[in-house]
Amino acid sequence: MSDGAWGTFLQRKGLQPGDCPEIWCVDRPDDVADIARSYIEAGADMIETNSFGGSRIKLADYGLADRAAEINEAAARISREAAGPDRQVIASIGPCGKMLMMGDVSEAELYEAFAEQAAALRRGGADALCIETMTAADEAAVAVRAAREATDAEVICTFTFDPVAGGGHRTMMGLSPVDAAQAALEAGAMATGANCGHGAEGMTEILREMHAAFPGVPLLVHANAGLPVLKDGCNTWPETPDVMASRVADLVDAGARIIGGCCGSTPGHIHAIRAAVDALRNRSHA
Repeated sequence: MSDGAWGTFLQRKGLQPGDCPEIWCVDRPDDVADIARSYIEAGADMIETNSFGGSRIKLADYGLADRAAEINEAAARISREAAGPDRQVIASIGPCGKMLMMGDVSEAELYEAFAEQAAALRRGGADALCIETMTAADEAAVAVRAAREATDAEVICTFTFDPVAGGGHRTMMGLSPVDAAQAALEAGAMATGANCGHGAEGMTEILREMHAAFPGVPLLVHANAGLPVLKDGCNTWPETPDVMASRVADLVDAGARIIGGCCGSTPGHIHAIRAAVDALRNRSHA
């Protein structure tokens, strides 16, 4: 069992559009720690970190590139303290926001940024590194390789997919679920999967494709609480905790081994998913 959304939670605590979420690890650590503790109390076995956009390349947008190591170490330390000795921290590493194939950034620059971030997260106490929301095979591979070579932590790599006309799913850069998983695993990831982009129901087909191609590989799924609906100028998320929990058996059947939430999910969703996971486990042992 993993945790739920961090960005949604930060917004409820006052994060404004255009603000840097990651600097809260330094400037508002108590608020960040409250998010981590909330997910632990809801039943998560592992929690992420407030470091999704923590590479120096992304932080440069806020004039914070030189503070990347400080921010990421603080992010991991906060989650480590909340997790305690019995639960794991799978630190979040998101895309850099620039494209290798377009020449926006060099492979060396990308590698150095991901290696710096990974090393800082590990120093802060992360058990594993979750490279997530990837869309391009080249960036994902560089991130996985940098994390593996800069740390001794296990590395997970997940992708975000969209439905395509005629059926199936592809990332924004055209990767199928099998192609994406293969790129991550060949680069050295120990687990792969999907996050964001879909509610829990929409994730099942993606996971089935990955599981059929790589049946022995652990798959992580962080689904949204449905697809966002614009209401009064703000995104709302339609899937209740009970609805998300009702999809757990299908996700497990499709190959999921780590289940959590992404955009719109809350400690309430994680609590309900935890109960569904425990019920499945109890039935399998009966």
